[in-house]
Amino acid sequence: MITAYRSSWSLRSRRMALAAAGLLSIQILVACGPAGSGSTSPAAAGSAAPTPLSVGLGYIPSVQFAQFYLAQQAGYYREAGLQVTFQNKIDPDLVTLVGQGTIDVGISDGTSVIPAVSQGIPIRYVATIYAQFPNIVYAKQSSGIRTAADLRGRKLGTPGKYGSSWIMLQALLSSAGLKPSDLNIELYPDFGQGAALAQGAVDAATGFINNEPVQLELHGTQASILRVDKVVPLPGNGLIASTKAISTKRTQLRAFIAATLRAMREIEADPQKGLDATVATVPTLGQDPAAQLAILNATVATWSNDYTLAHGEGAIDQAAWATTVTFMASLPSSPISGTPPAVLQLVDSSLLPG
Repeated sequence: MITAYRSSWSLRSRRMALAAAGLLSIQILVACGPAGSGSTSPAAAGSAAPTPLSVGLGYIPSVQFAQFYLAQQAGYYREAGLQVTFQNKIDPDLVTLVGQGTIDVGISDGTSVIPAVSQGIPIRYVATIYAQFPNIVYAKQSSGIRTAADLRGRKLGTPGKYGSSWIMLQALLSSAGLKPSDLNIELYPDFGQGAALAQGAVDAATGFINNEPVQLELHGTQASILRVDKVVPLPGNGLIASTKAISTKRTQLRAFIAATLRAMREIEADPQKGLDATVATVPTLGQDPAAQLAILNATVATWSNDYTLAHGEGAIDQAAWATTVTFMASLPSSPISGTPPAVLQLVDSSLLPG
């Protein structure tokens, strides 16, 4: 029996989705949307019943999940012989439910997958979605903060000393020879650090590249952004599946990943497609289309990096995973239980196209 994933990181995905979507904190089950245009496969035509596939996304529907909405509405999942339903859960719940087989495939990042596998949760990361780690430190340009070294002695707001943002902050500071104790850390358990920065209560804050800096600049204030990718290439959010599902539903998972990557390519070429699919799924997000498009554009920018450009969308950079395991194991309060897992216990590239 798989026990619940023990984590103090439980609000990270909720924070990202809540702020990006700008909605109230309510857990929503998203039903299958209407299929759009597209050729009809034999499975869709009725020669075979479609295979149900449950997909766990972030806490609530958001424009950051546009590729899934587009693949659903355009009929790409149906053409692949799949009947896809979406569920919205916080990250640790997804990790547990995917490991148990309650959900077939979900979204999580490396900083959750690594400790979960070390705790015996039988999951693998099977496709990269965010090739660039979305967690950042940001400040107003007027603050003079341009590098990690500039954070020394400054006041920085963050939700807590846990999760991917805390891992990212420690990696970023270490690149400048700093520790969290070299800053004045202000905790905002209710995720008010963004408002605190806007009001001048803190000099910098942790956040997400496709959320807080976008919101800040939409209100006329230029942002200075510090990223961790070149310090420690932390694996960003991607698709996870259980080892059992990889064995028993291999064909279906491969088809799902291929259809999702197809939708990602289309949105990269025309972000408006992704916004339209999102609004069709979550009409309330159409109330401020300019803001949602800005968030989507910032999200799309994270979908590729030098590695995925060289090896294809969805490709998993195993060297980056190895570096992350080593870094997380070295932390004073490492979330890894026991012996750090090997990379091949964490990732599986066999479901990717080609």
